[in-house]
Amino acid sequence: MSEAARQGAARTGGIGDQAEGYLLWQATIAVAEERAQAFVEPMEWLTTSQKADVEQRYVADSLHHARRDLERIAARCRSLRGEYETRYRELRQRCVACTVAVGACLASVTAAALSLIR
Repeated sequence: MSEAARQGAARTGGIGDQAEGYLLWQATIAVAEERAQAFVEPMEWLTTSQKADVEQRYVADSLHHARRDLERIAARCRSLRGEYETRYRELRQRCVACTVAVGACLASVTAAALSLIR
């Protein structure tokens, strides 16, 4: 893929990626809020404001850990992409070299065969 095509795909895919990331983060927030409510529900001795404070802290802590996990996963994905691109480039170079070598051998065999015929 050419650099211009890659940049074009990144621009168009960027909007989709942003929407997907937004939806993923909103789902993460919803799960954190549900878990926080379930966490404080059995704590009947807390006042309403104390429950709200514990819920907020629980959600903030959950989101902090989720963000850290997502950043670590994204960094690993970028690293793997670089490794795969390097490996693919090496394999492509080998295929081209093998194709050129086979073509050269066929050309020399054909030339030898033609010289024997004459």
